[in-house]
Amino acid sequence: MSVRKADLLGGRAAVAGVGATEFSKDSGRSELTLAAEAVRAALDDAGLSPADVDGMVSFTMDTSPEITVAQATGIGELSFFSRVHYGGGAACATVQQAALAIAAGVAEVVVCYRAFNERSGRRFGSGVQRREPSAEGAALGWYLPFGLLTPASWVAMTAQRYLHAYGLTPEAFGHVAVTGRRHAARNPAAYFHGRPITLADHAASRWIVEPLRLLDCCQETDGGQAIVVTSVERARELRRPPAVIVAAAQGAGRAQEQMTSYYRDDLTGLPEMGVVARQLWRTSGLAPADVDVAILYDHFTPFVLMQLEEFGFCKPGEAADFVAAAGLPLNTHGGQLGEAYLHGMNGIAEAVRQIRGTSVNQVAGAVTALVTAGTGVPTSGLILGSDG
Repeated sequence: MSVRKADLLGGRAAVAGVGATEFSKDSGRSELTLAAEAVRAALDDAGLSPADVDGMVSFTMDTSPEITVAQATGIGELSFFSRVHYGGGAACATVQQAALAIAAGVAEVVVCYRAFNERSGRRFGSGVQRREPSAEGAALGWYLPFGLLTPASWVAMTAQRYLHAYGLTPEAFGHVAVTGRRHAARNPAAYFHGRPITLADHAASRWIVEPLRLLDCCQETDGGQAIVVTSVERARELRRPPAVIVAAAQGAGRAQEQMTSYYRDDLTGLPEMGVVARQLWRTSGLAPADVDVAILYDHFTPFVLMQLEEFGFCKPGEAADFVAAAGLPLNTHGGQLGEAYLHGMNGIAEAVRQIRGTSVNQVAGAVTALVTAGTGVPTSGLILGSDG
């Protein structure tokens, strides 16, 4: 791997504010409007004004450019703006980019945001419909003619191999879905508020692409989420307790592709998340036993199991039993399976609430939260902690 020592970013910046729109299946307004609403809500949460912002970070997939969101929200001059690639894999990296800017003195207050009409507009679950010529598109050309057209079909290949390697059945994925929906049922902001499921419900849900059932797949959501990052020192003076960025990392593995990394030596893990895990542990000095709550990117249930194994919470092939035994508080907002699919940004917000002690499913005494971004693609992760 390319990084062999702890980096110097940990403890230099903090999340000071989080804000979101409601999560729905038909927002009835533009993606720019959603972005502006989320940004204003996050600034209000932090006790800051648009005039305080001098940096912005988003995703390459976002349709609302930084300067347009700045205009819509009354933000003035920007000294830093950045976008991170690879869809949901960018989520935690937006916060990392913001923290880097803060630590380097390039900006003082950076807003990270993501907004889309992913249900009523372009639905990522519909798969590849049109693609401009690119190296990434050429790689997909090896798979599309054989029917691998959607994210579910891409993940199903790895999921099937995982089950085969460890002698498991598709029911192994059920506890992830049940856990997410149990937490969502108690979360008023969640689309599935008041609607828990059972293992029997999971097993009875229809096949999407074997071995994935409907309840193994995340939602498609309209909405926006924003995160405000500033220095730890400034965050201490603001409205909410800081969630300190203890460590932040990005990762891409060898033979990495976007969702179709089938030419690796082993298809039962997520090497890109392994890169992230090693760097987060190295920089933070923490270990799995030190994590109080984990917010793991759950676009598909099998990849939650593989992430637990990559981070060392359990051995390979044992994650299903680990989740069943409630070995770690997991996706306490309901995740993307139960709350909303916001490319992982709502997961970062939940980790902040856990550190603040304000989650609707609060883990008693939580001072350390692990957050991950999208898997199967180059990805990212964070460890957030309390301030002292």
